[in-house]
Amino acid sequence: MTMLFKETKLKGAYIIEPERLEDTRGFFARAWCQKEFEAYGLNLTVAQINISFNKNRGVIRGLHYQTRPNEEAKLIRCIRGAIYDVIIDLRPNSPTYLGWIGEELTADNRKMLYVPENFAHGYQSLKDNTEVFYPVSQFYSPESVKGVRWNDPTFGIKWPEADNPIISEQDKKWLDYSPVKKP
Repeated sequence: MTMLFKETKLKGAYIIEPERLEDTRGFFARAWCQKEFEAYGLNLTVAQINISFNKNRGVIRGLHYQTRPNEEAKLIRCIRGAIYDVIIDLRPNSPTYLGWIGEELTADNRKMLYVPENFAHGYQSLKDNTEVFYPVSQFYSPESVKGVRWNDPTFGIKWPEADNPIISEQDKKWLDYSPVKKP
């Protein structure tokens, strides 16, 4: 039994699915294996685990990231309901710099999204009463937190519920992203 890793179009970001061993009782699967993550060169030393509950469909949380020296990797899993999970590559020297992907993570599909360090991350709840569970590699550091506005024209993210999203006041205030000029 292993975990199934599929690299996305963003270098270093993976969709991870548990390989299920099924029988008449249901199934058993692995949700975490340090050796398997290391085999793909992925860092996820767990510093803390977060839970986010969203009462309403259409809630957007993010897009957040932490800067040096508190960059964090995340492993996102929706354990109730459904989300549209979005990540943006903010690594100036990456071949996929400023690229983004969106992936539907649901309690039913049990997919996880590995978010590398120096990626902005956010999601939109697709159902009422949605819950997200995710370990992170660094402790929360308020002085290191930065954000990208959900509708920043630099990225052109296509949100499923873009007409009337529910967003915190803080997340509405992020400025347009200023891309780093490559040499």
